[in-house]
Amino acid sequence: MKTVTHSLLSPVPGTRRELVSLHHGEPGRGPKVYIQASLHADEVPGMLVAHHLRGALAALEAAGRLLGEVVLVPAANPIGIGQWVLRNYQGRFELGSGENFNRNYADLTEAVLAAVGEQLGADAQQNVALVRGALRDAAAALPVATELESLRKTLLALAIDADVVLDLHCDGEAVLHLYTTPATWPTAELLARCIRAEVSLLAERSGGDPFDEACSMVWPALAAKLGADKPLPSSCMAATIELRGEADVSHARAEADAEGIVQFLIACGAVSTEARPLPMPALRRAPTPLSGSIPLVAPHGGMIVFLQPPGTEVQAGEPLVDLIDPISGAVTTLNSPVTGLFFARDLRRFAVAGMTLGKVAGEQALRQGKLLSA
Repeated sequence: MKTVTHSLLSPVPGTRRELVSLHHGEPGRGPKVYIQASLHADEVPGMLVAHHLRGALAALEAAGRLLGEVVLVPAANPIGIGQWVLRNYQGRFELGSGENFNRNYADLTEAVLAAVGEQLGADAQQNVALVRGALRDAAAALPVATELESLRKTLLALAIDADVVLDLHCDGEAVLHLYTTPATWPTAELLARCIRAEVSLLAERSGGDPFDEACSMVWPALAAKLGADKPLPSSCMAATIELRGEADVSHARAEADAEGIVQFLIACGAVSTEARPLPMPALRRAPTPLSGSIPLVAPHGGMIVFLQPPGTEVQAGEPLVDLIDPISGAVTTLNSPVTGLFFARDLRRFAVAGMTLGKVAGEQALRQGKLLSA
């Protein structure tokens, strides 16, 4: 294992932050897998899963079972990890700009076309190799003017040429679920099975340019511009894994989640199989569109009383939340907007008007535009 330290652009004299990546296996030998934890730095479960993964990967490397390279970034946000304000952790938004740390990643499609578009031909695998090289060059050439842009560039450069990208997050309170794109589903289904995801939410463009889509969507975008005479298969399966809720931080769960990820690495050919491979778990729920994930929005402020826990199958119109005005005593009951799985809810118990309190995954695509929360 090799440890690499990446210095970020210093925002002011006398300060400097660093990102650390752990590199296991042999680059170029086989598939490249990139895994990062807690890009939203206040979402701790991913960091603990990464802690257990580093031990598992070290053991696999020592046993000669890594068939390629696995890059692990155990704490992907050195900026957010230090943002404490009045004794509260603020790891989702960069305080200087207000920008979400998991938005606004660069689309490298046009840069790659300009660099190698004329060199691509009828050999699909040769095209993949040329595009991967151009993606590395394009990421390395991204301009940066702020510390946040420096972080985005560093993370994208580490991941952009990977076959598999896993971005470890969590929700407020939730069942384990993942986000990915329809084009990646054949491989992502293996991931959903191995980590025992309760919900898989699919969207080609969720809005906001999150990290995982910057890594995966460049491939179908390039293929659409190249045409049939220059075949380019989608060559990056990227997914955001939501490791339940913010308080779900335990060794037992993190170890099980790390084992599920290792089982996925075996299934996708990044790790050699054991003499007795584990049976593939069943898919717990068929994938549903992200545009079918419908939020419960508070019409006014007040105390939040949830009437159902995450993981409950609900019918449209079923009561899910009581919102209570502590001054007037008025109670507003919010019902499920669709039939589906009540899979996530906010950790807080007091709302302001317009706040999203929970989400129900339905089967019908009902929303348009930006599909991700702030």
